[in-house]
Formats: sequence, C-alpha cells, structure tokens
Amino acid sequence: MLKKVLISAVCAFGLTTAAQATTLNFGIISTESSTNLKKDWEPVLAEMARQTGYEVKPFFAPDYAGVIEGMRFNKVQVAWFGNKSAMEAVDRADGEIFAQTIAADGSAGYYSLLIVNKKSPINTLDDMLKEGKSLSFSIGDPNSTSGFLVPTYYVFAKNHIDPKTFFKVTRSANHESNAMAVANGQVDVATNNTESLDRLKLVHPAEFDKIKVIWKSPLIPSDPLVYRKDLPQAEKTKIADFFYNYGKTPEQKAALKRLGLAGFKPSTNAQLVPIREISLFTKRTKIEANAQLSAEEKKSQIAKIDEQLAALKK
Repeated sequence: MLKKVLISAVCAFGLTTAAQATTLNFGIISTESSTNLKKDWEPVLAEMARQTGYEVKPFFAPDYAGVIEGMRFNKVQVAWFGNKSAMEAVDRADGEIFAQTIAADGSAGYYSLLIVNKKSPINTLDDMLKEGKSLSFSIGDPNSTSGFLVPTYYVFAKNHIDPKTFFKVTRSANHESNAMAVANGQVDVATNNTESLDRLKLVHPAEFDKIKVIWKSPLIPSDPLVYRKDLPQAEKTKIADFFYNYGKTPEQKAALKRLGLAGFKPSTNAQLVPIREISLFTKRTKIEANAQLSAEEKKSQIAKIDEQLAALKK
C-alpha cells in the first residue's frame, strides 16, 4: 500500500519512476529548427542527467504554444522560454521562474530588432512606415517576446498600425527562418533579436553579412528558465542548483558558448513585470484606437487595464 502511495505521489508531479530512475522532460521553444536546438542543448541536458540522476529528455513543439501546453498538461516539467512565453506558462501552465540566462558578454538582456537585406533601400523605421504597403513582412511567433510582443507595442501599437493589414504581405516564422528569409531576399522586413543574429553570425556568416538592422528596441530581460510549481521542493532545489552551478568546466563553457550564454543565475516571476507592462500597454493602445467601441466602453476597459498596471508597481 505504501509503495502505491509513493508511486502516485511521484506521478502527480510529472516525474515517472522505473528501477530507481526518474524522467524529466525539458521544453525548448522553437526559435529555430529542432535539429539545431537539440544539438546545442544536448551537452547541457546530458550533464544535467549525470548530475541529477534523472533521465532528461528534450521536448520540442512546432511553436512556442506547444511547449506552454506541454507544461500545462505536465508533459514538460522544466523549460527554457522567452519572457512572453514564460508569462503564459506562469499564468496558464502552473509555471514558476527559477533562473535567468546570463549572456556570453555579461549583458543583462537583449534587444528586439527589425531587419532588412543590406541591398534594401529601407534604412530606418520611418522608411519602413512610409513604404509599408509595398513591403512583405514576417513577424515572430505570437508567444515570442522579441519577435512579436515588443515590436507589436513599440513599432506598431505606438504608431496605430495593424501589421496584419499594413503590409502588402504579412506572415509569421521563427527567428532563424526570418533571418534567412531576409538574407535570401524572400521577405523585405522581419523581426529578430540580437541573440539570434549573434548566433547567425556564428553558424551562417555569409547570410549574416547580407542583413542590416533598421530598428532596435529598449533592453529586454534575459530569458528565464521555468519549472512547474507543483514539483516537490527537493526536486526544485536539485534542478535549480544544477543550473546555478553550470558553466565551470571547459566542456560546460564550450556548451554555453554554443548557446550564446555564460551561465544561469537565480530569478523569480518578478522579472516578468516589464513584459506584463508592455502587454497591458499594447492592449490599452488597441482599445483607444478601436472605433467600434463607445466612449463609455473604452473608459471602462481602459480603467481595468490601468488598475492592473498600478498593481504591478506595488
């Protein structure tokens, strides 16, 4: 009877047992092809398995939502997210931030970008806004911070533009696909970020040399690592300690370099505050610009958002 109770308790938090072994699924958002991501994360996850005793399996999905849903339904216990997808995981998938990546150059974050081909006559954001109707545009995954949320607010919402109708053609793709499409002349403008371009320079230098940046966002906090809140504290501690201490040996440093990182540091859900603010400001701007809403409806909806914004500052 006791054995059955113990097995039920283990399965409840998503780690399965078999001959004293445990399985942990690690979610990896689809910033580029799963083949590339698997190769780069493999040394980290293999070392995690050695140090923790878990059988650590990478979990991939076609889009960010797939990893969020994986955590929601306990098919993923730990994951690397961007800030917006982490916000969704915290709000909808019982997630909790425990760590934050440290960039290879030691910076506190990264930047969202708009990129074009070097041969393009578009050199600035103003140029793009003037020529939008003649341009093709590729935005990022809807749950991407730098590929979607940040440019949606700073570039489009602030200029009262809907990217779905503003451009001649609008599509969506991950960071790697957007960069390659711009470099190869398949799309005129695309979203990206500084981390992705640094990686492109390393992996595809010829394509990197064909790209120019026409807009750069304010700083975005570095990516978070998230685990499920219902993991037992002992398991949380074991997972967190592994990441906090990873990056000391030459092999670990080499693996981190491939990911564009120097290591991981402790973090909490508090790192999402600026992302939540941007998300709310974006909603507020859209409400203000919505001609189908009455003045009273706008006032009511904006008041609710302002309450949420005020709560974030407490």
